[in-house]
Amino acid sequence: MPSFKIDLSTAIVFVATAPEPKMANKKTGERAVDRDTGAGLSTVGLLVSDEGEGNLYQVTIPETGLPEDLTPGTPVKVVGLKARDWENEFNGQKRHGIAFRAVAVTPAV
Repeated sequence: MPSFKIDLSTAIVFVATAPEPKMANKKTGERAVDRDTGAGLSTVGLLVSDEGEGNLYQVTIPETGLPEDLTPGTPVKVVGLKARDWENEFNGQKRHGIAFRAVAVTPAV
């Protein structure tokens, strides 16, 4: 499926929730990894405020793109944010949504 770049050049972004490892299989504890690099993936909650509106997004980021001291409330810049729609079927129920992925998050200066 195609992905779309998201422009955050006018947005203010804060960490809402600290990074947590993304699981490929919660039952076995297998961690999700980047297909290209093999780096472990984490999920970070980001609060994005732009044009008078604020939204919370769960963004997947490789651990190589996460600074060590990323805590809630930290203002950040997001590098290479993209969105992709997804759909799957689980136990006969169709589910769909939008997945967000970034290359890195860096402290805002």
